[in-house]
Amino acid sequence: MDVAIIKYNAGNIYSVDYALKRLGVTPIITADPELLHKADKVIFPGVGEAFTTMKYLREHQLDRVILNLKQPVLGICLGMQLMCMHSEEGNADCLGIFPTEVKRFIPRKHEDKVPHMGWNTLTNIKSDLFNERLENKFVYFVHSYHVPVNEYTAATTDYILPFSAALHKDNFYATQFHPEKSGSVGEVILKNFLKI
Repeated sequence: MDVAIIKYNAGNIYSVDYALKRLGVTPIITADPELLHKADKVIFPGVGEAFTTMKYLREHQLDRVILNLKQPVLGICLGMQLMCMHSEEGNADCLGIFPTEVKRFIPRKHEDKVPHMGWNTLTNIKSDLFNERLENKFVYFVHSYHVPVNEYTAATTDYILPFSAALHKDNFYATQFHPEKSGSVGEVILKNFLKI
């Protein structure tokens, strides 16, 4: 199976590479449109800032490449947020795969810390990224922006308010959390994605 990780100006690409190698898959890390189109699965990970990253994707025509992918695609963290219409981070217009906005977390109480960082549970799971036994399991988050719950929400987490921990539409899947940093639960989710 050919798995491609999209190479662009965002962090965290190599921890995804390492997580896949632990599962026995050696991905290619590439920005080559032909290799991305030919891959069986594509992963779009990221840690970074939305506006700068979208500018980079447009300058390198990677925005069009991602939109035209027909195989299963998994966006992780910033990758998920960039798949939405618009992000409040840098007032960025994004890829528009999921017709929803990305909002900044607004603390409501003194103990609400932003960024949301650490382990939290998945609830209301649906989509073939998950199986039933993953309901209420813990995964690892680091983010200051969130996607509100919407019709494409495939899992929910509650921090300050309920938000989308995962999204799914057609061949596009996305997680706000980091499966590559979520231990055995994350491994199951990555394996499920590889089976789609």
